[in-house]
Amino acid sequence: MKYLKIGELIMNIKISVLIVFCLTQLLVLTGCQRIASDKQIIIKPACQNLVAGYSVQNRPIEYFVIGTGNDITFIMGAIHGDEPASAAVVRTLIEHLKSNPQLLKGRMVILIPVANPDGLAASTRFNARGIDLNRNFEAVNRINKPEYGAAGLDEPESVAIKELLLKYKPDRIISLHQPFACIDYDGPAGDIALKMSQYCDLEVKKLGARPGSLGSYAGVTLGIPIITIELCESDSGLNEEQLWHRYGQMMLAAVMYPQNAVWNPFK
Repeated sequence: MKYLKIGELIMNIKISVLIVFCLTQLLVLTGCQRIASDKQIIIKPACQNLVAGYSVQNRPIEYFVIGTGNDITFIMGAIHGDEPASAAVVRTLIEHLKSNPQLLKGRMVILIPVANPDGLAASTRFNARGIDLNRNFEAVNRINKPEYGAAGLDEPESVAIKELLLKYKPDRIISLHQPFACIDYDGPAGDIALKMSQYCDLEVKKLGARPGSLGSYAGVTLGIPIITIELCESDSGLNEEQLWHRYGQMMLAAVMYPQNAVWNPFK
């Protein structure tokens, strides 16, 4: 009799386990796991790592395309090689956008972390031929000088930038520089500049269109709203995390314009 009761107890336990297992499978089949599956489907936006061209010294000019929407933002750093913080901010923005696909609904972002790879390698403003690339565009105010190039767009780096602009036709352009600590703009970009200034300590300040600059070419000649972000000189001493805490929200405001920036300081 004693062994019979133990056998019945074991059988009851087995039946209970079987019932729990069957109920669990039923919940899965009826959709309780669907949320996790849906998250896997939308976890990352489309991201391409491409090459726009090659520098004088044959370094690749890499760029990233993130998202697939019709609202297009073009963001570029380090057209001057002695402005390293600009490249670091763009690289950090790339990682943030890849990790936060919800920000890119209806949007595409084109990002060049380093537009002047030879200059960055040598820590100099100019490219390997001694040309200031931000004076080498075919703007109406361009001046022919040895350090600006014999003609507009006669350098491979500036040609690569122009070809990307023609290919993607951005709604706005953000070009990062140092060291004047302000937000400058050319073309119809005043509202964007004011929006970005709400999310950082940089003030909007018109520096004037420089001859043959990207601001003059895109903003004045082509009529594309373009923002020139002048980071602080001291920003070169900050790491990427520190730069992101200082300027990340401002960069998201540019991407999400005219909406408000969505800020997560821990991403």
